[in-house]
Formats: sequence, C-alpha cells, structure tokens
Amino acid sequence: MKGTQNALEKKYNKYIWILSVVIPVAVAVLFRVRIPNVEPLSFLPPVYASVNALTAVLLVMAVVAVKKGNLKTHEKLMKACIGLSLAFLVMYVAYHMTSDPTPFGGEGAIKYIYYFLLISHILLSVGVIPLVLITFVKALAERFDKHKKIAKVTFPIWLYVAVTGVVVYLMIAPYYQY
Repeated sequence: MKGTQNALEKKYNKYIWILSVVIPVAVAVLFRVRIPNVEPLSFLPPVYASVNALTAVLLVMAVVAVKKGNLKTHEKLMKACIGLSLAFLVMYVAYHMTSDPTPFGGEGAIKYIYYFLLISHILLSVGVIPLVLITFVKALAERFDKHKKIAKVTFPIWLYVAVTGVVVYLMIAPYYQY
C-alpha cells in the first residue's frame, strides 16, 4: 500500500510543480493582454469577491467538519473550495483581459494599508498554489498524517488569501469606472 501511495504522490508531484509555475506566469501574461473591441466585464469584480468570501466560509466549515470527525463533509467542502478558487481565477483573468486597471484612489495611511494587503495577497496567492495541491494529493494518497501536517500551514494562508481578496475588493470598489 505504501508503495502505491508514494507512486501516486510522485505521479502528481511533477504536475503540482508545473501548475505552480504555469498558473502564476499565465495570469501575469494574461493580465497584460487586452481583448480589443470587447465590452468590459465590469460585473465580475463583485462576483469574484463573493467567490473569495464563500471560499473563506467553506474553508472554515471544512476545518470544523474535520475536527468533528465528519471526513466526507470535509472532503466535499475542500473540493468545493478548490473549484471556487479555479472559478475565481478564470473570472479574475477574464475581467483583466477586458478592462483597464483601476488605480487605488485612497490617500494617507489607508493607501499603505491597501498596498500592504494587495501585495501580501498576491504573493501568498502564488505561494498557496503548491500548498493546496500538495495538501490535496496527500489526502488522495491517504497519507493523512502528512496531509494534516501540511494542512496546518496551507489553511491559514489560503484563508488569508480568500479574506484579503474580499478586503482588497471592498477597498478599491469605490474607484471602479463603470
């Protein structure tokens, strides 16, 4: 059984690292691409901010479920969180491919808070990709001791990314041009 688990992990490890590089690079490249003559998808920011909020709520619910021993619920919630994160990513890229960037208009201390949250959100969103994938693969391989250990690192980072995504949206929303 252990050999099968290790083989499964090894099989997925190369995909984890490929995705961990390709996703941020693709987002960075696509972030600079503008689709000409397309109506801006200005309705998306509140939608993907809501997706981030829902992800945060489901992450907390998943931790509560596993602590109560409800492993099936935990698994379903975590899969939902991964799906929501993918949906967020698609909407985020689609919005930025059809819309000009929105500059933050706040001044003084709030500007520094905004940029701290934005930069930490972006950096940790890149870093959480391999953590989420490794944590998920550990569960798939039924390496629950290792899954639990890395989940203790992954969870707070993923939760921070989800929550700061909402906060950053709320801070910049007054400056959107509709």
